[in-house]
Amino acid sequence: MLGDRRVPLFRGYDDGYMQLDDRKLGAGFVLHQGEVISPWGPENLADIRPEHLAQIFATPPEVLLIGTGRRTKFPAGPVMQALDDAHIGFECMDSRAAARTYNILVEEGRNVSVAMLLPAAR
Repeated sequence: MLGDRRVPLFRGYDDGYMQLDDRKLGAGFVLHQGEVISPWGPENLADIRPEHLAQIFATPPEVLLIGTGRRTKFPAGPVMQALDDAHIGFECMDSRAAARTYNILVEEGRNVSVAMLLPAAR
């Protein structure tokens, strides 16, 4: 829960979509403070820039999960440095693992956000 709003949870995924409750998303997105920003912008991990995470920097979560597509990878150094400079804890993992981890952390009552590329992302 986020205040009196229900935080959406991941209910399914495939290479071409991620499902939040009953909403299927077919492009990368950010889920922050219980709100979905979609389409998000970058379609590939290499395209993510600090400005793509502006809403995260404005109201930082306890942890940001970065779903990096089919495989665990890391964004460019400037993105990781900006998150570090803002004192935002983050974890990079494949998108399916990020979805599962997000649900667990939400159920624990943690303040967690996710920046997600679809599983088929390169």
